[in-house]
Amino acid sequence: MDIDGYLALDIDSCQCLLHTGQVNTSAVTTQDRPELPLVDACCAPLLREPITDDQATDLARLLKALADPTRLRLVSMVAAHESGEACVCELTEPLGLTQPTISHHLKVLVDAGIFTRDKRGVWAYYALVPAALDALSAVLSPPR
Repeated sequence: MDIDGYLALDIDSCQCLLHTGQVNTSAVTTQDRPELPLVDACCAPLLREPITDDQATDLARLLKALADPTRLRLVSMVAAHESGEACVCELTEPLGLTQPTISHHLKVLVDAGIFTRDKRGVWAYYALVPAALDALSAVLSPPR
């Protein structure tokens, strides 16, 4: 068996445990993430002028994180969730993927600054960062 097959079997053996309903609010943390490539509302640099190397790197990181069907569905599902945040355990069944796979995609979205992550006991809750999509929209919007 190749190493990728071995890792896939190993990661699938770690499944999300049933939720106990208990929340430990004393240990709430938010993972640090890089700053978003914010732009002035009046300017869309991608369409008005050539962007810099740093702007291109930041924008590519954001677009790469979103350029996956599962991640796009996760953004949609978390944004549409009634509380505006969702636990990884609430996202596995609708997507038909294992908890470790969903957690990987969520980590990519957190690292890109699209989601925040709050750890509550053994559970992690994810929420959309509206400024992330606003920044992307501002960069890609045509000049008016």
